Amino acid sequence: MTAIETQVQYSSYMMTATGEYMNQEDDWDRDLLLDPAWEKQQRKTFTAWCNSHLRKAGTQIENIEEDFRNGLKLMLLLEVISGERLPKPDKGKMRFHKIANVNKALDYISSKGVKLVSIGAEEIVDGNVKMTLGMIWTIILRFAIQDISVEETSAKEGLLLWCQRKTAPYRNVNVQNFHISWKDGLALCALIHRHRPDLIDYSKLRKDDPAGNLNTAFEVAEKYLDIPKMLDADDIVNTPKPDEKAIMTYVSCFYHAFAGAEQAETAANRICKVLAVNQENEKLMEEYEKLASELLEWIKRTIPWLENRVAEQTMHAMQQKLEDFRDYRRVHKPPKVQEKCQLEINFNTLQTKLRLSNRPAFMPSEGKMVSDIANAWKGLEQVEKGYEEWLLTEIRRLERLDHLAEKFKQKSTLHESWTTGKEELLSQKDYESASLMVIRALMRKHEAFESDLAAHQDRVEQIAAIAQELNELDYYDATTINARCQGICDQWDNLGTLTQKRRESLERVEKLWETIDQLYLEFAKRAAPFNNWMDGAMEDLQDMFIVHSIEEIQSLITAHDQFKATIPEADKERMAIMGIHNEILKIAQTYGIKVVGENPYTVLSPQDISIKWEAVKQLVPMRDQMLQEEVARQQSNERLRRQFGAQANIIGPWIQTKMEEISHVSIDIAGSLEEQMSNLKTYEQNIINYKSNIDTLEGDHQLSQESLIFDNKHTNYTMEHVRVGWEQLLTTIARTINEVENQILTRDAKGISQEQLNEFRASFNHFDRKRNGMMDPDDFRACLISMGYDLGEVEFARIMTLVDPNNTGVVTFQAFIDFMTRETAETDTAEQVMASFKILASDKAYITVEELRRELPPEQAEYCISRMTKYIDGDAPPDALDYISFSSALYGESDL
Repeated sequence: MTAIETQVQYSSYMMTATGEYMNQEDDWDRDLLLDPAWEKQQRKTFTAWCNSHLRKAGTQIENIEEDFRNGLKLMLLLEVISGERLPKPDKGKMRFHKIANVNKALDYISSKGVKLVSIGAEEIVDGNVKMTLGMIWTIILRFAIQDISVEETSAKEGLLLWCQRKTAPYRNVNVQNFHISWKDGLALCALIHRHRPDLIDYSKLRKDDPAGNLNTAFEVAEKYLDIPKMLDADDIVNTPKPDEKAIMTYVSCFYHAFAGAEQAETAANRICKVLAVNQENEKLMEEYEKLASELLEWIKRTIPWLENRVAEQTMHAMQQKLEDFRDYRRVHKPPKVQEKCQLEINFNTLQTKLRLSNRPAFMPSEGKMVSDIANAWKGLEQVEKGYEEWLLTEIRRLERLDHLAEKFKQKSTLHESWTTGKEELLSQKDYESASLMVIRALMRKHEAFESDLAAHQDRVEQIAAIAQELNELDYYDATTINARCQGICDQWDNLGTLTQKRRESLERVEKLWETIDQLYLEFAKRAAPFNNWMDGAMEDLQDMFIVHSIEEIQSLITAHDQFKATIPEADKERMAIMGIHNEILKIAQTYGIKVVGENPYTVLSPQDISIKWEAVKQLVPMRDQMLQEEVARQQSNERLRRQFGAQANIIGPWIQTKMEEISHVSIDIAGSLEEQMSNLKTYEQNIINYKSNIDTLEGDHQLSQESLIFDNKHTNYTMEHVRVGWEQLLTTIARTINEVENQILTRDAKGISQEQLNEFRASFNHFDRKRNGMMDPDDFRACLISMGYDLGEVEFARIMTLVDPNNTGVVTFQAFIDFMTRETAETDTAEQVMASFKILASDKAYITVEELRRELPPEQAEYCISRMTKYIDGDAPPDALDYISFSSALYGESDL
């Protein structure tokens, strides 16, 4: 409180016309009538108060209005209570000497910031009792009451609050003022018992015995506390409203008597407050360590699973792996994303609290820094991306393998069907006993077989090529495939050998035989390639296919249409072949030739040609249907692509827009921090509500993968892009909210007004030229100069180490706010804590276990005992503890 605030103004303290006097100090007592009972109480109280000080100088007063008239004892009283020397008094006994001495006293009172109104030396010299009492009350206010302060209140309010706190636990005591609340004496007894319970047995006091209670308090205070009896019990009990000034004067003596205990209590409160901050910070550190350990352990467990690239043998098993991976992305990973974000927020909040409480920054255990977790997370996402790509690649590979394996089986079955009985046929020696015609027929038949054999060479090569590709793609049943392929190749080689041997045998006897029926030969020659053409057509019409787009299936449809266009020409060839057969029958009928048995040059009969031709015609519409079904499937896939693309093209820009809007909110100076917080919370809720769109897109993405759709020309956004953007959006809104929370925490802890914050924000935004929420060092220097800082290179370098301790080359808004408030903020210091411990230790350099447990609450006492080191000194007791190093360690100045 300043001198101006503590001026005590007296206006007509004594009003002769009405007999009233008024004290206007801080509007405490207005228009109060000084009735005879009050005057009597004030005389007794003020006289006793003055004598409690004058006796230190070996004197006292008997009559308050008489003994101060010459000004000598008044000057002596002021010297005793102030500890200062007043000007030398005049020694004469004339009236003007007395007035001069009283004026010296009044001038001294005025020099202490007290403005005296209507109190003159003449009234004091003349023995004016009301003016004399008013002057003494002025002295009491200035030197006994003014400096009382409890929780930033002062004087009367401070003294009243102190009384209320000390008496709050006591029954039948309710201190609300300095008059009626004290009439029953219980409040005075409670004050004494609170500080000296050994002097009064409060449980035996009765509310219906006010005089007895008052006298007990007066006697105990005078005998044990050196507080003279300033009041009379009967006067207080019998007065409807005791004099407030008399009560205040007497109660203030108790305050000063117990000042030492108050000092110790204040010191203990300060220590408890500091320890509470440390305990809370340690709890936050433990929570961070636990959460960081759990998250790192989860990442450690997850990465080996994602690094396991052992391929399954079947498509079903690999699709199950893909489904497990989708569950991981949808179910298991999102909570960990939130935990990682929350961990960063907790770390930032903890560092802010440590900084605001003047504590050293928190350094997590080795390997558990936020950057360590971020690096581990980055490694997880890299492995995760590689795992998904591997899964899709493997599924494509298995799809290809299944297709090739089925194609191998189909072609092998056709070939094996064709080769059935061929070895036995080639091994026959029927030509040894055949006729000329039969021999020649056998020769032509063999030529036709060779033609047929050559036509099947391509099919065997295809079978071998498919088997080779299956081996290269690591087909799980490659052993079976290889064995079957080897059997086909061995059989093919054997057929070749047998064919060559039979030809040589037939050629040796060819000269023995004569012409062969040309028509049979022509039939055989034309029927064989036509039969091969039908075989090829049937194979093509039954050929399996795999496509991934409408264009690819359209290409197959075009090829099929081209094939259908050749059918009329093939039908002409069929009719020509059948015409040759009809010609044979016509010749045989014409010339009476009996045609017995099959065509000697071929195993193909007209019936075979007709049956196979009908089979080809039936396969054509079946092929049409297969192609149309594939068209429908590809059209469905295209719809899925368009559906996914349409949603992704909306969601992707929406996420980017929200990121930009959040950035603008975080640098916007319009409105208070609470309004910014409200806006950010609204954004956060909107983002949370938007999650259903992400889930819908995930569903479409899953449908696309299940349909083996691996590309999409309708959008540049992949599901991975959207997932990363979504996770960044969630992290950004959470971090931005945390930054505003920290700004509110900083504002409240540092006592910054909203206007100051707006000014800081406006200055920061002006020099944030890139509009990215950060200032370059040069911009920061310009900002400081604009705010009046006189910066040299050394001073600016010192400031940069404060705002950019990690040397990132930028200054964030939070660091800027911390700098602007750090050097002017009022925080507790290690020196203040040491001073508080010193009070509890009665000025010793150490404190004992007993003193800690006596002065501090149990939890804080045990906290100190467990962390303080032993005080080493020959004269110290065994349980002496070093509070000085402990206080330094609380603020990072030494190690606990």
